[in-house]
Amino acid sequence: MEPSRIVLGCGNFGGIGSSHEHFGQGESEEAAFDILSAAWDARIRWFDTADAYGGGRSETAIGKWIRATGNVPTLTTKTFNPIAPEADSGLAPDRIERQIESSLERLGVDRVDLYLAHEFDPEVPVAATVAAFERLVEQGVVGSWGYSNVSAAQLHVVLEHGRPAAVQNSFSLLEQRDAADLVPLCAEDGISYQAFSPLAGGWLTGKYRRGEPPPPGSRMTLRPGPYDHLRTDRTFDALERLEADARKRGVDSATLALAWVLAQPGVSGAIVGPRRPAHLDPPVRALGLSLTPEDAAALAALF
Repeated sequence: MEPSRIVLGCGNFGGIGSSHEHFGQGESEEAAFDILSAAWDARIRWFDTADAYGGGRSETAIGKWIRATGNVPTLTTKTFNPIAPEADSGLAPDRIERQIESSLERLGVDRVDLYLAHEFDPEVPVAATVAAFERLVEQGVVGSWGYSNVSAAQLHVVLEHGRPAAVQNSFSLLEQRDAADLVPLCAEDGISYQAFSPLAGGWLTGKYRRGEPPPPGSRMTLRPGPYDHLRTDRTFDALERLEADARKRGVDSATLALAWVLAQPGVSGAIVGPRRPAHLDPPVRALGLSLTPEDAAALAALF
């Protein structure tokens, strides 16, 4: 895999992640093209998607952009979730093989660099899933494989059957639990750990204010469920302190929050999902903002 500290997350292209009720929403194909081109111009060369994002619309948009521009990014895609309301799901070997074929067709490429299990599947033997991934590597259609949304205990099970190249989990100032066990486990075993939702669905950007309704079109108006638990005075107190610290450093809250993620030992990169090109500015700035271990610890303690 090509090393990259910032990865472009494409989960909002044609939908809001893998949520069926939002297929056809999110960013239009035209808006997706603008974001992809802006990321490329910002020297972000790794794009992350999944077969179920937007019901296949995300992969399709990326494929059209690749053909239109001739640019060839490093590509991650994933499988587990159903790609349509009545479609199947999971990590059965025959399904993995079927889904990678459909992903390659939508992307218009012969291989993807990284293929991830989007979830851990307790219904399918891990040995069978790992063997399916390994066969795809041997066939040359997948460069490497890994898991997303996995716990340390689940990764231990995976490691009994093979060695994933990468783990991709939600990790941010507002979700630090992996720092205790999963991030060190990945570092110990030479597994790349990529942080998705490093801004916690926009909560670490400063867009959500105490006592105010969420901005129109924001994640908290489209799909608030995963972040409803953050609507507390404790969260808003911490966000206000983060904003004050960022102001002292001459940056915005999003830049500082991303710099914190990148400063964590064992975290190889952050996956950002901009809704428009201007949202790429904080991750680019974060690459140039160095935090000492003491700085990072103080920020973590705020939350």
